[in-house]
Amino acid sequence: MPLLMPLRLYCIRLKFLIVMKEISWELKEGCPHMSGAVYLAKQGAYNFTLYSKEADAVTLLVYNSRDFVNPLYQYRMDKFLNKSHYIWHCRIAEEKLPDAKYYAYSVEGPWNPDNGQRFDHEKILLDPFAKGVFFPPRFSRTAAMLPGKNVGCAPLGLLVHKEQFDWGVDHRPRHGSHAIIYEMHVGSFTKRANSGIGKNKRGTFTGVIEKIPYLKELGVTIVELLPVFQNDPQDDENFWGYMPLNFFSPRCDFASADEVQEFKNEFKSMVKALHEADIEVILDVVYNHTVEKDESGPTYSYRGIDNSSYYLLTHDKKKYRNDAGTGNVLRCAHPYVRKLIMESLRYWAKEMHVDGFRFDLASIFARNVNGTLNLEDPAIISEISTDPELAGLRLIGEVWDLSAILLGKSFPGITWMQWNGKFRDDVKSFVKSDTGKVGALMTRLYGSTDLFPDGERYSYRPSQSVNYITCHDGFCIYDLVSYNEKHNEVNGFNNADGSNDNLSWNCGWEGDMNVPEEVRYLRKKQVKNFCSLLFLSNGIPMFFAGDEFMNTQNGNNNPVNQNNEITWLNWSLLEKNNDIFSFFKNMIAFRKDHPSICRSQFWMEDISWYGTKMTEVDLSDNSHCLAFCLHGASQGDTDIYVMINSYWEPVEFKVHEGAAGDWHRVCDTSRQYPNDFLVQGNEERMESMLYTLADRAIAIFIKK
Repeated sequence: MPLLMPLRLYCIRLKFLIVMKEISWELKEGCPHMSGAVYLAKQGAYNFTLYSKEADAVTLLVYNSRDFVNPLYQYRMDKFLNKSHYIWHCRIAEEKLPDAKYYAYSVEGPWNPDNGQRFDHEKILLDPFAKGVFFPPRFSRTAAMLPGKNVGCAPLGLLVHKEQFDWGVDHRPRHGSHAIIYEMHVGSFTKRANSGIGKNKRGTFTGVIEKIPYLKELGVTIVELLPVFQNDPQDDENFWGYMPLNFFSPRCDFASADEVQEFKNEFKSMVKALHEADIEVILDVVYNHTVEKDESGPTYSYRGIDNSSYYLLTHDKKKYRNDAGTGNVLRCAHPYVRKLIMESLRYWAKEMHVDGFRFDLASIFARNVNGTLNLEDPAIISEISTDPELAGLRLIGEVWDLSAILLGKSFPGITWMQWNGKFRDDVKSFVKSDTGKVGALMTRLYGSTDLFPDGERYSYRPSQSVNYITCHDGFCIYDLVSYNEKHNEVNGFNNADGSNDNLSWNCGWEGDMNVPEEVRYLRKKQVKNFCSLLFLSNGIPMFFAGDEFMNTQNGNNNPVNQNNEITWLNWSLLEKNNDIFSFFKNMIAFRKDHPSICRSQFWMEDISWYGTKMTEVDLSDNSHCLAFCLHGASQGDTDIYVMINSYWEPVEFKVHEGAAGDWHRVCDTSRQYPNDFLVQGNEERMESMLYTLADRAIAIFIKK
């Protein structure tokens, strides 16, 4: 028996020694489950991963902050040790990377464009998962367009130790009936000297911060920012930002700071300040295509890493599919592309605190890996819709592309909000006095139940409809009433770019030179009519920055490449057209004061539709008039009576409910400022049940 004790102790000690000598493969070879470059503080090391199905070899390149030609460290990955399935990975101790700041890759593989393979081992390639992008002094788009070396000229990924920013107690706003979306391009919003912003802050995230008091006065509660993802700073055709290079880093030209990490902190400061002002922040995101364009485009990242995985190719693999109209389409159904999109969304939601996303050309998401449409359950839409880290965020789809229009219930993201292009087109047509549009206007005012039906297999809500008349695409609101034809000559495409179907009317005078006074009056009246219909409609309203003071783009309906005074907001017009600004401000306030208008459900039995003097609405082709009474008792609100006349002569209306003394005029768009809108407490009591409404005008009354 005494001999057993030493044997037992020996076994225990042997087991301890075996445990002590256990080797962690991930410490030595890297972990394939992390994305991009991840700093591991406990191990004092970086973990790197890169997905490439068809690469023959991958080399990691690490640079300091001074020399962008000669890497301070490079590691050629061993396909037996540093590759798991199609993921190349390695872990490098921090002590081996003194003064490391940036990184990139060289990827070797076959150059066979006819088979969809575009590997070029001489190209320095940006990691798709890089959390920041640095452009060295010799950065060159030309070098990326040509085959061969781009050493010292390629964008590099930022090595991030830890994201540090003091959010304090950040309150994420969430608006219901007060939701008012203001679409804004960060660069053009404050770029002009007359914006009142300091020179070094114009066109930046900080410039937006300084305009928050203006946004509060106007009454908007949500800003929707045109793309802020890092693009190619030498792409002169991409001022709007719809050709992204990287999905994690904010644009360097939108920051007043110089350091890449500070770009992100400046963006965060803007979000924090907007949140403090009770304003939500939505990003217009482009996950359907990239800056690499078609076969002749630049090679920065995806194309040189794994072309056939990242992009949808034609059946013969020789060319890129072009459903986005930009030269290429991301293969969003591919598992690793889905991973890229999901991690980007989570990053902006969790790390950058944004409140939602508007997905550019979202119909691209309804593609299978071979490019065919999937209207039942597209993988990426399902992942976005059900991800717990994105729960509660606003998800908005621009639900069309060149191959498909999936507006309304045809779009498989059944809980998403959608840009309602039918609202835009029907309201434009009605206001310009097209025939046969009264019924269409009723449908749009009601909340577009034809697109978002209630009571079928799926029950939709009117709040899923983002109602708008203008946005960055097409004419701004002043140009909509000032030009019959687009004037895009300066864009460089012989006026062939941009839509020819603008549903615009110049009010009898083309352009903005020597405009007769009666035409100016009519244009302002039409702008007020558009504004009134937008904010009287059930659904979520959106308008384009500058419309509230009739900013103009000189008839250019596609100024995507105009980083100049064509797109920069002209803040001098705010003073010149202060009457229109006041009208927008008052209509927004009126909408907020009356929860009857914007509801979670359709108006149903609370709405009564009327004609002019007749009770029944005239739905004939030659009709241009409509009235309705929206009853507010169910919402704790008063009743609202609206008269609408798009006819070119005055029309006498009869109020079909209540008595004359019950009704008080709030608005008549035909009247001059300040009598066009009477603020709360100053409404004018009606002495008669008859009201003569001027040509092309709208009147609003409330019951007291």
